[in-house]
Amino acid sequence: MSGVNEIRSTFLDYYKKNGHEVVASSPLVPRNDPTLMFTNAGMVQFKNVFTGLEQRPYSTAVTAQKCVRAGGKHNDLDNVGYTARHHTFFEMLGNFSFGDYFKERAIELAWNLITKEFGLARDRLLVTVYHTDDEAFDLWKKIAGLADEKIIRIPTSDNFWAMGDTGPCGPCSEIFYDHGDHIWGGPPGSPEEDGDRFIEIWNLVFMQYEQVTKEERVNLPRPSIDTGMGLERVAAVLQGQHDNYDIDLFRALIAASEEATGVKAEGERRASHRVIADHLRSSAFLIADGVLPSNEGRGYVLRRIMRRAMRHAQLLGARDSLMWKLLPALVQQMGRAYPELVRAEALISETLKLEETRFRKTLERGLGLLSDATTTLGQGDMLDGETAFKLYDTFGFPLDLTQDALRARGIGVDLSGFTDAMERQKAEARSHWAGSGDKATETIWFELKEKLGATEFLGYDTETAEGVVQAIVRDGKSVASAAAGETVQVVVNQTPFYGESGGQMGDAGVIASDTAKVAVADTQKKGEGLFVHVATVSDGTIAVGDAVALTVDHARRSRLRSNHSATHLLHEALREVLGTHVAQKGSLVAPERLRFDVSHPKPMSAEELKVVEDMANEIVLQNAPVTTRLMSVDDAIAEGAMALFGEKYGDEVRVVSMGRATHGPKSGKAYSVELCGGTHVGSTGEIGLVRVLSESAVGAGVRRIEAVTGDAARAYLSEQDERVKALAASLKVQPAEVLSRVEAMIDERRRLERELADAKRKLAMGGGQAGSADAVREVGGVKFLGKAISGVDPKDLKGLADDGKASLGSGVVALIGVSEDGKASAVVAVTEDLVGRFSAVDLARIASAALGGKGGGGRPDMAQAGGPDGSKAADAIDAVAAALNG
Repeated sequence: MSGVNEIRSTFLDYYKKNGHEVVASSPLVPRNDPTLMFTNAGMVQFKNVFTGLEQRPYSTAVTAQKCVRAGGKHNDLDNVGYTARHHTFFEMLGNFSFGDYFKERAIELAWNLITKEFGLARDRLLVTVYHTDDEAFDLWKKIAGLADEKIIRIPTSDNFWAMGDTGPCGPCSEIFYDHGDHIWGGPPGSPEEDGDRFIEIWNLVFMQYEQVTKEERVNLPRPSIDTGMGLERVAAVLQGQHDNYDIDLFRALIAASEEATGVKAEGERRASHRVIADHLRSSAFLIADGVLPSNEGRGYVLRRIMRRAMRHAQLLGARDSLMWKLLPALVQQMGRAYPELVRAEALISETLKLEETRFRKTLERGLGLLSDATTTLGQGDMLDGETAFKLYDTFGFPLDLTQDALRARGIGVDLSGFTDAMERQKAEARSHWAGSGDKATETIWFELKEKLGATEFLGYDTETAEGVVQAIVRDGKSVASAAAGETVQVVVNQTPFYGESGGQMGDAGVIASDTAKVAVADTQKKGEGLFVHVATVSDGTIAVGDAVALTVDHARRSRLRSNHSATHLLHEALREVLGTHVAQKGSLVAPERLRFDVSHPKPMSAEELKVVEDMANEIVLQNAPVTTRLMSVDDAIAEGAMALFGEKYGDEVRVVSMGRATHGPKSGKAYSVELCGGTHVGSTGEIGLVRVLSESAVGAGVRRIEAVTGDAARAYLSEQDERVKALAASLKVQPAEVLSRVEAMIDERRRLERELADAKRKLAMGGGQAGSADAVREVGGVKFLGKAISGVDPKDLKGLADDGKASLGSGVVALIGVSEDGKASAVVAVTEDLVGRFSAVDLARIASAALGGKGGGGRPDMAQAGGPDGSKAADAIDAVAAALNG
């Protein structure tokens, strides 16, 4: 038993058999400690358990924790590759007791594991204890049978652990392995302790005190255990190696690097292969945990790690991107223990390839410019800061890379000049930002961004985190604190809250500290990188510098994710049904619904909408994983990713893919592929259901689609079902018979309406009152039928006029319809034989004038007009008769 994977599983299984809960490694980005850049020890995820802020359903645990030390005070980056035991990424094996067992059981479990399970020779082992910890000293003698000289008392803080200036703390006991007298070095506490003969492999922390103040320390009511064993170190011991890079894991990664470059890991090239192997691990795991290369914060540390490895790849003569080609070897070695590597392999590969491609261009250009700028410089000279800043600002050549490139020639860089140039650039940018009106009020965000740096967004893979309040803004001005009832804008160093962009609304939730509770109603992005929480202090007082817990409203975020992912599916379905001319022209992703506008010249039919909805739901039912990759904009679009209207994209973009097309030209390929920085479901099945509510016009050539998903879609369908059931009850039929019953009723109504109209026409034309206005008479030698009619729809007057002509055979008909509001419509008809003598248009205008109207129009044989005064109907008929009389 000596392989890394076997050692890891043996450790976990051993403690599991001894009653410990096996707990998965926490992410490399700490969710519960904003003071840490990366998780750097196994106890980090249990910090709140040890302090009593969090309760878990177990009292003992065991983990294999992935760790990174490459930023902040724990920064081993520059040593990696040149020493036997420095790594940026390492695994920490640890067992924990939360008030369960204490020193005796911890020592007993540890000693049995390393001597029996791991089989290490007892005479090669020695331990240290804190100089006043007599209890631990006696327990090591009793349990391990170690001689006094093998139990070394250490009086320094190296053997006393503390979480901080206050809080849990306690003495340590470290286990060392003696590699033999052929290696220089002495035991811990000796003058030669910095040598490499005695190597610490395990540290047992006995957490038994609480540091109340700097002067006061009290006993913890429930003492606890926290241990940490470096997997790479113990693997070297178990495999008979003194150098961590000679263990099986690193041998496999270095062999892959040798094969890819054609350069053996020997001599001066040895360090380069080691750097590549180590940095590949840290880069891959950081990307898998949501960190992407950037110019600030964690992303900048990742970029430094990646580019340091890529620089060594170039030194080995690699002509093409190398790192991504080595990824399969890493996944093969560690993918089973850490499945997140397998899940994120595509994203890691794309990110490595993109970063190395860009870096090679930067490196080639920067080295050329640097060579030109330093042709006259020699050993001991300094490159002026202005030139170094120009390389950085204009050509993207980092300062540390400039320093590295010049170090071999003994040339330094004027750092104060570099800083001065950077400050001048910031001042110029600040002057361009200043403006008037709304733009002027935004200046504060530019200033805060410049002072604080960008907010670290953690929300792609978590909805909770801890942070430190960096700024509070009230009424456009920075304040030190805010009290209950005040509405403010809060900036935290890191947040899981998504800031509104790309159509997706910002997150809501709660920010809480020891002294305050703050209700977040919205989150906005300001100042090119700040996430601003729009919030009201509901209780207590919150202040700049406070440590806070941030919790996103899970239910709301889930609905937002579902609706956002559904827009992608509907967008692709619309393109498939209507054509590739369809492009998104704006969107709103809200918790309750989704809305987006697309380019299309005409309304969609009900059948088209149904097909689009069915296509989207087909992908939902696939429950396909939603994957994210980091790519250049050009590469992403070349691969078919759609860019959305109105969005600004940087050089690197997130490409979100979901579903698998089952028909058409994309069959067998990713169904939807879009550039998107929003949050999405983990798999399409989480959307639940997509229901299109409406399709309408919002402008020339732009249609608007509104839809709901998940619970909202089910609620909508349930409401529709209830309406159908109520309608069925009213009609006294089964729900399935509603449609046919309603259609029958509509047909019946239409029949009755026709019969009623016929009856009204017959009644209207069948008789009338006495007098010249109602009788058929002869006027000017022609038959004339003039009649005032009420209760008849004006559109039916022409039909009645045709009937009148038919009854006359030869003559003129003038009908005046009077509506309920007192207005009148006039229709005049002339039979074919009289059109040469009389014009229906002229006669209709005469009738209109009598009714108080103007004009009229139609054909010589049939014309229509109207007027506002229906009481003059008889006068209108008489006016037409007078015109016939000549």
